[in-house]
Amino acid sequence: MMGMSDVSSKPLMIDEREYYTAMSHFYRGEMSRIMTWRQRLDMTSNWAVLTSTALITFALSHPEITHLVFLIGNALIFLLLIIEGRRYRYYDAFRARVRMLEAHFLVPVIMRSREMIEGDWRHMLAEDMLLPAFKIGVRESIARRLKRNYIWIFVVMQFAWAIKIFVHNGPIHSFSEFIRAAIDGQPLPHWVFGLMIGGFYATVLWLVVYAQKDRYASGEMQRPAPSRPRWKI
Repeated sequence: MMGMSDVSSKPLMIDEREYYTAMSHFYRGEMSRIMTWRQRLDMTSNWAVLTSTALITFALSHPEITHLVFLIGNALIFLLLIIEGRRYRYYDAFRARVRMLEAHFLVPVIMRSREMIEGDWRHMLAEDMLLPAFKIGVRESIARRLKRNYIWIFVVMQFAWAIKIFVHNGPIHSFSEFIRAAIDGQPLPHWVFGLMIGGFYATVLWLVVYAQKDRYASGEMQRPAPSRPRWKI
């Protein structure tokens, strides 16, 4: 009678059809997983858009509403940016698996070329399944989401703030009067409000500069297709 140790010591024999079937199901499962995280990213972006819209509508509704509303709104949107950056790390981690399968498994199948299936991608994929790991850091993930979506939300918030200053504070004839109107329209001490605004804009600017130097993942679409005219079917 064969013992359990003898059975477990035998190598698992999988023919070519079973291998391709298993890999196809694995690819579909990973695609479903990244689509789930994609929906979570969109959900956070929608929250940021709704939050900014509600705050802008509230701030512009009455002249007596403090300018501090825009600082609070920027803080809330930045918090959503941090949450979305965390979610993006999960999305990017699973997307890396999908891109690996597309590049090393599906491309050779499409090209019908076994010679293209080379390298240690199978070992890398198996290691990532055994010990899942993020592919990018927190700072890079936040910078990417800021560059893709949130920078425009912040721009709209500052544009609405400028409109409130011009509309609710009378005629503005110089930049110094503009700054004075923005600072005077809130209950905090001027130096506290200025420090908070300066710190916020400095952080956003630093992330924008960092986003220009990040290492783009293989799944990011960065340029038109090399043979773009040939896609016209």
